[in-house]
Amino acid sequence: MRHWLPASLSVALAVAFSPLAAGAALTEDDFYIKNAQDLVELCSSPESDPLNDAAIHFCHGFASGAWQYHEAMANGPKGVRLVCLPNPAPSRNELVAGFVSWAGTHPQYMTEPAVEALFRYLIERAPCPGAAKGDKK
Repeated sequence: MRHWLPASLSVALAVAFSPLAAGAALTEDDFYIKNAQDLVELCSSPESDPLNDAAIHFCHGFASGAWQYHEAMANGPKGVRLVCLPNPAPSRNELVAGFVSWAGTHPQYMTEPAVEALFRYLIERAPCPGAAKGDKK
């Protein structure tokens, strides 16, 4: 069973660490993700932004798609699991808020592709025993 935090709580946490909190409104161009910082900006969109709903849904869709790809690859015949979430797993809202917070303390990764930074965070948060050795989990 998944535990879902109220969306308002995850957005509040995300906004607290948001580079957009200073007042820059999102534009449609912000949805062309070029690096991790672009994803962080969408994931931390303030509720007052006219594109907030789209930004949060894009953020969650991006993270969910990246996770589903990881799961498919990890479960393949030569798969290697990089992330081992606890059971019960944290909610998607909790993981997104954690990623935004992590991004604030890891600015050196914000120019990397978004999926690489996202998985740096996930691997740091929930590493798999033996993953560094290439063991299948």
